[in-house]
Amino acid sequence: MPQKVSINRISLNAYRNYSAATLLLDGRHVVLTGENGSGKTNLLEAISFLSPGRGLRRAVYADVGKQGEPAGFSVFAEVDGMNGVVEIGTGLVPAMETSSRRVRINGTDAKSADELLDHLRILWVTPAMDGLFTGPAADRRRFLDRLVLSLDPAHGRRAADFERAMRMRNKVLEDGRYDPDWLAAIEKQMAGLGVAMSMARSELLSLLTQLGERGDVGTAFPAADLQLSGFLEKDQGVAAIDLEDRYAGMLQEGRYRDQAAGRTLEGPHRADLIVTHRQKAIDASLCSTGEQKALLTGLVLSHAQLTANMTGAAPILLLDEIGAHFDALRRAALFDLIDHIGGQAFMTGTDRHLFEPLGLRARFLTVSHGAISE
Repeated sequence: MPQKVSINRISLNAYRNYSAATLLLDGRHVVLTGENGSGKTNLLEAISFLSPGRGLRRAVYADVGKQGEPAGFSVFAEVDGMNGVVEIGTGLVPAMETSSRRVRINGTDAKSADELLDHLRILWVTPAMDGLFTGPAADRRRFLDRLVLSLDPAHGRRAADFERAMRMRNKVLEDGRYDPDWLAAIEKQMAGLGVAMSMARSELLSLLTQLGERGDVGTAFPAADLQLSGFLEKDQGVAAIDLEDRYAGMLQEGRYRDQAAGRTLEGPHRADLIVTHRQKAIDASLCSTGEQKALLTGLVLSHAQLTANMTGAAPILLLDEIGAHFDALRRAALFDLIDHIGGQAFMTGTDRHLFEPLGLRARFLTVSHGAISE
């Protein structure tokens, strides 16, 4: 059985519609019900800040603080994590002249937010993700990269370094006066980082596919076939060093084209995640809204199981308005599957009775105007 990671306590200060709030928890799942706009999703977003990145809303940090108060916010949590009990604090400090949030672990400043991955992994499903399969490819890349990051903490740094090198190359090409050796050095760096990103993505999709074929997450949610397109898609199985040489050559040959376009036209930043409903053999974008929600939820749950298998610790799940599209049988199967994976889940909804099958497995809380009660 994987180790169960859980949040024992979480406190918010000047966060969205919360002036101050503290929750003491006991390791069970948490169900938050209340009217729309009461602050349920705000609480899930605060928990998502216990992982690297800009949270489940991809918010600008300066906009997260409570209106009418000094610009800033804080989230504090006591976590029974992968390396024991740890205290995590994060937020935006008004006195600091920076737009980056601060992360402290056991009272010590973290070198980067990636250190949070040493203690817990967090995955989420939100209504904003309902258009994942029909929206722009950038949304699917971002979704995929977050899944990779849960298993490969170095992936975020590789992606950031690739973006930085690509911006440098674009600027050099835009200026039109460049040293070929310098440009070749930048392209070599891009090739190494870009191929590593692509291979990490491909490896994750392969592992998820194998998990689905074994039926480790049951049959309540449709299985998905996954593949990458748009970058080195026909070169699976080729050695990494050969792929790097190939991509560096593509960049060199495409300099004048990229200069005219004002951007780099080949690379992992142009890849797309293709999702197919396995049983129906149709692209996810052509499925009904309910089927797309079931595919997305099944994909995230599969990844949660994979994370538990590979790290030995089940991730925390944030499931916002999760019961809205599912019938009673699928909701019950969802709750059982969450238990099977072994992690703590935070779920929201406007109707408490949707979560009644959880029974004593969950703690039920009511959210109203920034206040939380039993």
